[in-house]
Amino acid sequence: MALSRRLFLTLPAACYAQTAGKGRVFGATVTRYADPATEFPVSRLTNPEYTSFLPAYPNRTIARNGSFLLYASDLTGRFEAFRLDLKSGQSKQLTDATQLDPHSLVLLPDERGFCYIDEGRLNTASLSTLRARTVCSAENIGALNVADDGLYAAAIQGEKQSHSRLLLVKMATGETTVLAESDEELRDPVPRPKRASVLYYEGATVKLANYDGQQNYRLRLAEGESGPAAWSPDGRSILYLDYPPDPKKQNNIREFTPDTNEDKLVSNTSQFVQFARNSDASVFIGASGSKASPYVLLLVRAVKREFTIAEHRASDARMVAPRFAPNSQRVYFASDRHGKPAIYAMTVDKLVTETEGSN
Repeated sequence: MALSRRLFLTLPAACYAQTAGKGRVFGATVTRYADPATEFPVSRLTNPEYTSFLPAYPNRTIARNGSFLLYASDLTGRFEAFRLDLKSGQSKQLTDATQLDPHSLVLLPDERGFCYIDEGRLNTASLSTLRARTVCSAENIGALNVADDGLYAAAIQGEKQSHSRLLLVKMATGETTVLAESDEELRDPVPRPKRASVLYYEGATVKLANYDGQQNYRLRLAEGESGPAAWSPDGRSILYLDYPPDPKKQNNIREFTPDTNEDKLVSNTSQFVQFARNSDASVFIGASGSKASPYVLLLVRAVKREFTIAEHRASDARMVAPRFAPNSQRVYFASDRHGKPAIYAMTVDKLVTETEGSN
């Protein structure tokens, strides 16, 4: 007897996987519900019986045409990279990894392949053939991102707990250049669009290093702890979260322009601990760290006004890692509210103007 669609969607994904190993396809496990706080429709895209993570922001995650996204899950018993078809809900296993870093995935600019870290090495793989190769021989890679032109990757290498390096990796040859090294932890490298430099963190300090190694300096950001940061679409400025030293003050989004050292307030927030911009930086999405108001919110830059769109109720708001689809019509976030960390999606086309499909 043929299975009903409802029964099919409730079966554990492993029960109807096709083929075996890399390349296998897992059926949809999409669940739709009305958000308890706003009654807006929410889609849970992955099964909370397994752990699923979005890649680190601002790594590219979603195809420009909105057809798929990359994520990592332990659906097979260990973390692997998956391609989630956003129309069918099916997931395709992309790797046979030994020790995948689940936050390291980044979609290449041509969208024909992606990069990831496995056993501390930087690898790339084709989305069509799934053929993988190690890009460079450097070991102990712990974080990476790829420049908009796809020619270079920025990666953090940790030789030991107390020493790390910022590497510039030429994607075609695997040639590496050390841009910075420190006895403090280096993290979160973000190549600058349209310019040859990399934003990164050294401990609590935010710094900028040029590809040629001639400049590497601290950015004069606002007083307080600097949270997540991303470049503006044109690469002229940095948009970042600031956590003021006075706990009575609100976490806020700020904008810093390296060429002029100008730092200005964009907007206060409802205690965002994670945020992302849309394609033209006109709207932000954030995850509140407030225990009383564990919400995902949109913030419209022009009017500095927030709109609550859903509860996240994550055990740690930092895992929510919200982000926009390239055309700004959908948002994605993660939460463990229903079990293990899972990926959620919402349509926001009635709240946010459509933008060009670029990351």
